[in-house]
Amino acid sequence: MRTRVNEYFTENGLQKRDQGAMYLKTATIFLWLAASYGVLVFAPVPAWVRAVAAVSLGLAAAGVGFSVMHDAGHRAYSKSKRVNSLLFLSIDLLGASSYVWNIKHNIIHHSFANIDEHDDDIDVGWLARLSPEQDRHSFHRFQHFYIWPLYGFLMFKWHFFDDFYSWGTGRIGQRKMQRPKGRDALTLILGKLVWFTLAFVVPSFFFPIPWVIATYFLFSIVLGLVMAVVFQLAHCVEEAHFPPVPQDMKMETDWATHQLMTTVDFGRDNRLLSWYIGGLNFQVEHHLFPGISHIHYPAISKIVEQTCVEYGIPYLSQPTFLGGIRSHYRHLRAMGRAPELAAPAAA
Repeated sequence: MRTRVNEYFTENGLQKRDQGAMYLKTATIFLWLAASYGVLVFAPVPAWVRAVAAVSLGLAAAGVGFSVMHDAGHRAYSKSKRVNSLLFLSIDLLGASSYVWNIKHNIIHHSFANIDEHDDDIDVGWLARLSPEQDRHSFHRFQHFYIWPLYGFLMFKWHFFDDFYSWGTGRIGQRKMQRPKGRDALTLILGKLVWFTLAFVVPSFFFPIPWVIATYFLFSIVLGLVMAVVFQLAHCVEEAHFPPVPQDMKMETDWATHQLMTTVDFGRDNRLLSWYIGGLNFQVEHHLFPGISHIHYPAISKIVEQTCVEYGIPYLSQPTFLGGIRSHYRHLRAMGRAPELAAPAAA
């Protein structure tokens, strides 16, 4: 598969990174972000327009995370280490630590996708049961109803708790993490200060504190809900496999097959969706080739799918975005039932 993908780039004279379309997209999304913030804080507009601007700001911030930060964090944006590092700091601008995210996502999640006690992305504590390996509580039978509004609180937790907890305890979930030191610690602190200043201090010069807090809540709920749902559709769906926790620290399959069994594409023909969420609907391709710009995912998905068919390895995909939503709903419902009644994940 890797050979065929490399041949695709060679035969078509394409670069895996540094795409003109990516630079244009970055400028567009950051202009969207700046315009939304400007209207929200500085423009003389009615209250309802400011509310719309807060929603727009949340959507734009999610777009930055999906399309710019994510590629840069995987070194898939540019061949230049400085360009990648600079754009990766956009996650600090959004109030989350790039240092913690790099370990949590790039190292842990991409190595141990859907393995309980290792992949922190499928661990929401006692609030919900996302994996067959997790304990079930009686109230989980309703999780396919109550989980959706809770997704909106993702960014509250991220802004005010997760990064500080990981720094203080030296852990991400149940895995140890080296605490940030020196420049990394300074970046974490300055990032939080810049975000807090933009989110609360600057608006407080123009509006009452209760208004500032209410606007933050609206922005944060939109951002959290959009980000949580998009990431859940790639792994926490009924098609995805949830391998048992390896007692001997040996995974049941090789790394590439593991990615294919635990990861699901969705809405591959929806070009607007692909543009907005940075190709994260091509999650299979991303997990196999995280160092390639997401601009190329639609093309290489055909190579990946064909190769999987030839070698008899599952290629998991939902045709539409709404299909992914329904699959996530059904997965939540199955996981909320008693363990012996829960539908087994597809291999």
